[in-house]
Amino acid sequence: MVTMAYEIPVTQARAELAELINRVVYGGERVVVTRHGKPLIALVSAADLQRLEAEEAAAEEQVISSVSSIGSAPSAQGERRRFGIAAEHRPHGANGDGNGDGRDA
Repeated sequence: MVTMAYEIPVTQARAELAELINRVVYGGERVVVTRHGKPLIALVSAADLQRLEAEEAAAEEQVISSVSSIGSAPSAQGERRRFGIAAEHRPHGANGDGNGDGRDA
């Protein structure tokens, strides 16, 4: 069930804060305080906040679990063999001749 929020301008909310708190705590309402017609803050019960935080934590845990279960990627060497790739890029000076200038000795 989705609870609709009661909207109230911030200037009015200041004057009616005690009543708004009662509406949230005892009436189960959610109150959105607006400024210039745009949502600024929301008043929710402590139980609502706890539920929202638990849902957020569960969603984060699901993402972490999904990423952790992917495992490590295959090595580049294994991929070269798999696809029959014979050439590979070697950085300058890494040709194995020992002179470090990238040219054959």
